[in-house]
Amino acid sequence: MTPAARSAAAIDILDRWLAGEPAEAALTRWARASRFAGSGDREAVRDLVYDVIRKRRSAQALGGGVASGRALLLGCLRAAAAAMPAARLPATPLDWDGTGHAPPALDATERALFAAPPPELPRAVALDCPDWLLPAFDSALGLDADPVLRLLRNRAPVFLRVNADKSTPEALCRLLADSGIAAQPHPLARMALQVTAGARRLRGTQAFRDGLFEMQDAASQAVAARFAQALPVGTHVLDYCAGGGGKALALAASGLSVSAHDADPGRMRDLPARATRAGVAVAVLADPAGQAPWPALLADVPCSGSGSWRRAPEAKWALSPDALARLTATQDAILRRAAALVAPGGLLGYATCSLLGVENDDRIAAFLAEVPGWARIDRLRLTPLDGGDGFFLTILVRR
Repeated sequence: MTPAARSAAAIDILDRWLAGEPAEAALTRWARASRFAGSGDREAVRDLVYDVIRKRRSAQALGGGVASGRALLLGCLRAAAAAMPAARLPATPLDWDGTGHAPPALDATERALFAAPPPELPRAVALDCPDWLLPAFDSALGLDADPVLRLLRNRAPVFLRVNADKSTPEALCRLLADSGIAAQPHPLARMALQVTAGARRLRGTQAFRDGLFEMQDAASQAVAARFAQALPVGTHVLDYCAGGGGKALALAASGLSVSAHDADPGRMRDLPARATRAGVAVAVLADPAGQAPWPALLADVPCSGSGSWRRAPEAKWALSPDALARLTATQDAILRRAAALVAPGGLLGYATCSLLGVENDDRIAAFLAEVPGWARIDRLRLTPLDGGDGFFLTILVRR
């Protein structure tokens, strides 16, 4: 596919997304209908689509204010061209000519728009943040709000968690290099590697099939490691909101005895196979109350996902004040249910991948005010400025 044809595909997918179809579903439908598109084409189109979604507000403003896939892509390309030296300008939509699979040629208004220097945008628009959320970011992050929001406009790094039972960060870097994959240790977590080139080859490597690593964000690894460090080796831990099981696997790799539960068991369907590949044991439980009380429990609760909007940017635009209020009510309910399963003297970890205080410290403060017999013994907050996703962890002890 030519660059112009890739742009046309991205425009079509973005129009479907704007009409309410999830981006992943629209991408899958396009790929199935476009057998001529090679893997490189599919990856390029995906990158275009998600780059635009991350920057929806600024892209629409720079694309003429129209909510269409064409205008959004035009706005993104306009911003990219304005940010680069003339000698390094990327391909621009000025060469769209409507022939073959290319988008229709730009009209006079679009040409004038693209030729003009981008205007200064309002702060929330420039940062691609919903207006109503900007005060919450300011309150939670202070002077870090703007740099964090700017990072959330860009693609997230790719991280691996090295399986300490099977390799070391240094050895795995050398092994991956043989497959054309460049990686380097990251300071956020002891077993974290950041992949800097060749990330799409990872799942096809023998190292992956042999369980030498798992795909896991470095901040997520840091949260699991911090909780594990508070516990003696061999402690029986319940990952109460396990999801896909990344933290359960990381806890098991830390020498803990791990069981996993999720309100949606389907989310854990790959966990047994992943545990087998990694060489660890994780018991999947339908009713964790049947084994209560637990000496340790980690609850990575449903949240806005604001710390991981680089990876799931649609969530940023779907969040509303009412949805956030429902999430905080759910978080309160899960925290109380989880606390009831913990033994006296046991530890309860409350975690989110949110940057918002209302989902983090506010929830802990409300819990401690309402439920006697608990004390906070540790707190960790990470933002994209630390290198990975945004994460929050508080560890409570039951007296």
